[in-house]
Amino acid sequence: MKFALIVSRFNEQVTKGLERDARRALEEAGVAEEDIVVYYVPGAFEIPFTAATVVEKRAVDAVICLGAIIRGETPHFEYISRAVSSGIMELNLRAHKPVVFGVLTTDTLEQADARSGQGSDNKGYEAGMAAVEMVTLMKNLNSKLF
Repeated sequence: MKFALIVSRFNEQVTKGLERDARRALEEAGVAEEDIVVYYVPGAFEIPFTAATVVEKRAVDAVICLGAIIRGETPHFEYISRAVSSGIMELNLRAHKPVVFGVLTTDTLEQADARSGQGSDNKGYEAGMAAVEMVTLMKNLNSKLF
């Protein structure tokens, strides 16, 4: 299995933890390091476009999107959260391969840190495991279709 990680650099203290544990999940599932490619983007808004480009141009079995959008004092959080979520969802439906949503949308930095730190609550790890499960499911479905 081959995987692409799209990782936002904005809120990097959070996204580094998501990336670390997404890699850990993939490695625990037996994915070789050379079968994991990482693309860094400036912010969460750039994740869907980059994921779409990777789906189109790279031979990967799944794309894992990792980012952190933390509520501020303006409506910016709402716009970015909605755009990123919709972009990833739309790509997931048309890509013919799993595009996993691992973008945190939290009210505070503390909440984001809790979801990206060491331990079983890390959402990057969950995204990595979901990607492996979906790739396996799609391979099984494709082998059983008429």
